[in-house]
Amino acid sequence: MDQNPSPTEPARSKLADGRELIYFFDDGHAPAGFVVPADARELPQRPPTAQLRYDALAGDWVSFAAHRQARTHLPSASKCPLCPTRADMASEIPADTYDVVVFENRFPSFGPEQHEVHGSAELGAVRPAHGRCEVIAFGPGHTDSLASLGERRIRTVIDAWAQRTAELGALDGIEQVFAFENRGAEIGVTLHHPHGQIYAYPYTTPKTENHLARAAEHKARTGKNLMSQILDFEVADGRRIIERGKHFTTFVPFASHMPIEVHLVPHRQLADLSELCGEERDELAGMYHRLLRTVDGLYDSPTPYIAGWFQAPRNHPHRDEAWLHLQLTSPRRAESKLKYLAGSEAAMGAFIGDVTPEAAAAGLRDSAARLQILTDAT
Repeated sequence: MDQNPSPTEPARSKLADGRELIYFFDDGHAPAGFVVPADARELPQRPPTAQLRYDALAGDWVSFAAHRQARTHLPSASKCPLCPTRADMASEIPADTYDVVVFENRFPSFGPEQHEVHGSAELGAVRPAHGRCEVIAFGPGHTDSLASLGERRIRTVIDAWAQRTAELGALDGIEQVFAFENRGAEIGVTLHHPHGQIYAYPYTTPKTENHLARAAEHKARTGKNLMSQILDFEVADGRRIIERGKHFTTFVPFASHMPIEVHLVPHRQLADLSELCGEERDELAGMYHRLLRTVDGLYDSPTPYIAGWFQAPRNHPHRDEAWLHLQLTSPRRAESKLKYLAGSEAAMGAFIGDVTPEAAAAGLRDSAARLQILTDAT
């Protein structure tokens, strides 16, 4: 396998308020004659860094970013900040056309500063919410989706995720990088334009802490990696497998929390997206494209979802147990019904399933068969 794929060569620029903006290209390089355009807007000064407060009872940090109350909320296409700049509208993206663009969020939950000193974690602890938040725009079409943009564009997005993971993960004070997409008003998106986000946290996130604690306990007890055994368990059972490729498997987990929940897991242990070889990236682009189309094909209307990449934290005692994987979840439990996190789930974290994982997997396989997109039936 190609262990060192040639990444797309990004073109870098600055927005009017100093935020970084980076263009990525489907062909791996800028088209002939491409000139990085300047941002001619007059923008206010960037907001101050948010504040982190430690929740001693829960054992986690909460970022208070009050400036986010002023962020753009579901604008029309004519005022969308992610559409290319036009003569009648200057957007966040100065170019009049683009493939994939990453830029620093104007209303960040973390950053823009980074630091090396983490401070204490005790009752009443407060510190700046250092870190970085970026937006990744998947394409210029306002009504497109990542699925409709196709496999080649998803390959460019994977390269952008990988490049940003490596670069952000090397910044002072950054502990974990999280690339994710929120899709659909039901999820709470504030922009309809196809896009995702990349967060660089100044700590290891609570869910990752829990995953690594479970994995370390499993390793001490069995001598084996937990995700490796989960993958073997799902493949041996087979009922919840959606697709199995050469390098990745997609499946509905045995104890899924949401009505639609699919994990996409590489067959070899990787810390993060930057470690994917070229052949793995190619297969991932195809499998992720088919997964998104399959989820959208369940019903006549687009399915809201959250898709996030779980990557290894930078400095964690159990980092060696981390295993890169994607989790895609949706609260859609029927065509016109959503699962809401009510008392048991929201207050106590005790989930109650509405749809069995086996039924969910069967529905997804039926959707794939209808679309004739499942290339490696299992």
